[in-house]
Amino acid sequence: MMFTQISVPVARPEIVWEGLAPLIILSAGALLIVMFRSVIKQLPLRVTAQAVPAVGAASVVGMCLAYGLAGTDAVFAGVRGDIGDGVFVFGLAVAAAIGAAGARMLRVGLDAALTSAIGLTTLAATFGLWNDRLEVDGAFGALGNQYGIDGFSLVITGVIAASIVLVSLLLDDYLRREGIDGVEMYVLMLFSAAGGVVMAGANDLIVLFLGLETLSIAVYVMAAMHVRRSESQEAGLKYFVLGAFASAFLLYGIALVYGATGSTNLIEIRAFLAPVILIDNGLLMAGFAMLIVGFGFKVAAAPFHAWTPDVYQGAPTPVVAFMASVVKAAGFAAIVRVFVVTFADYAADWQPAVYGVALLTLIVGSFMAIVQRDVKRMLAYSSISHAGFILVGVQAASPQGISAVAFYIVSYAFLVIGSFGVLSVVSGVGDRATSLDDLDGLAKRRPALALAFTIFLLAQAGVPLTSGFVAKFEVIGAAVEARSFWLAIAAMVTAVVSAFLYLRIVLSIYLGEPADDAPTIHVPRSAGLAIAIAVAITIVVGVLPDELDSITRNAIPQLVAAG
Repeated sequence: MMFTQISVPVARPEIVWEGLAPLIILSAGALLIVMFRSVIKQLPLRVTAQAVPAVGAASVVGMCLAYGLAGTDAVFAGVRGDIGDGVFVFGLAVAAAIGAAGARMLRVGLDAALTSAIGLTTLAATFGLWNDRLEVDGAFGALGNQYGIDGFSLVITGVIAASIVLVSLLLDDYLRREGIDGVEMYVLMLFSAAGGVVMAGANDLIVLFLGLETLSIAVYVMAAMHVRRSESQEAGLKYFVLGAFASAFLLYGIALVYGATGSTNLIEIRAFLAPVILIDNGLLMAGFAMLIVGFGFKVAAAPFHAWTPDVYQGAPTPVVAFMASVVKAAGFAAIVRVFVVTFADYAADWQPAVYGVALLTLIVGSFMAIVQRDVKRMLAYSSISHAGFILVGVQAASPQGISAVAFYIVSYAFLVIGSFGVLSVVSGVGDRATSLDDLDGLAKRRPALALAFTIFLLAQAGVPLTSGFVAKFEVIGAAVEARSFWLAIAAMVTAVVSAFLYLRIVLSIYLGEPADDAPTIHVPRSAGLAIAIAVAITIVVGVLPDELDSITRNAIPQLVAAG
């Protein structure tokens, strides 16, 4: 028997390393932490006290290098040319010293400092790509036709990087308080964030699925990391089981789309569908349905939301902050990339389904939230309601709708991290003091913390002069522009219903009387800084939204191959 060997040339995909910089920094940073901790399990306190300021200084230098290497010029070439190399080096040394002093003042652990430094470096690389590569070259492929860089993916990557920094600051004291020793939580967070970055720029459904699984599996473990709480392990198990079902739906949807179009590459699918109208498009419509189910689970959209209240209540509170910001942002990035961009010519087929999901999500999230007593469950249903608002922008399937989605994702990320940051501080040892009764009289015990939480709650309610008001206004405006008037009306009505929920919490904070045996609330410096940053962004974006609005209007998702 003779076999004929068929030689099929395989073209090596062109790689633009600058475009992969954020992903490389996150992945390499996680691996370096693992390697470091595998050699040195625990450093002496004296060594740690010196190592943390060194990490603070190194993070400043790393940010500078990442910004320059991800751009088109040498490190801050324009600035160096204006002020001279000597002054530039001196300024960099001063900034590094300030970073070292700041890290020392925060009194964070080494693992938290390293993770925050990796997040800041990723953020700097993202800014470098935006300010240089994107503005000079426009959108470009970073890994053949599998992964691309555009304005929308960079905005989502920036949100993920900023969330890593803030959540790391929240985790530091929480892990010590709860006796959860080890670096595992930080490493899992970095790997999960890397998966989210892949989802934001994926140009292929298989690549997107791999990014989603990388993001999800790490979060499943994070949710169950509090081994002393049965609720945490239950939350992780529920999240894993239901997540596996959602992944199966998503994978089946990918298979059906492949059957209808002959490819899983988004660029090729769009090119195939643009000039033709499928007469028998049953496979494609079924694929749409499966994809909506899979993505709907990740963003906690009704009726695929059942896991959310239990997982939010049981998981460690800083992990919930990560889930509500990073996982939701990555999920909506994937939805926009697949439906709004790739299947734009078939919008009339998938818009009604997204319309119905958005309407149901708004109703379930707002009305179910007001009957809860646990604040984490309240904010879980609130998160579902916010997912409905973002879906209103997705349903519009227009440039204004995409801009509104990006604006809402950025605003909500800081809102939700700040909200769960306050809960993380208040919940105390055991992470169980999260009911309305536990918040009674918070204004008398910790006035500044109560004020911060009030700002976050009012912003989520859409009160003017907060980022939440502008975000809601933009998505409703996009719905009106798309002539989805009833959906816009439903969004406004459910916003009023949700306001009752937030006012309940505010009344407990200011009018409730604390119990005689109420524990003293200690606010760690690192957590206080994270909450303060979230408050500042919430107010500044609400009062001066033009800068963020300009960025999100340029956050145009595109499918571009390298070369």
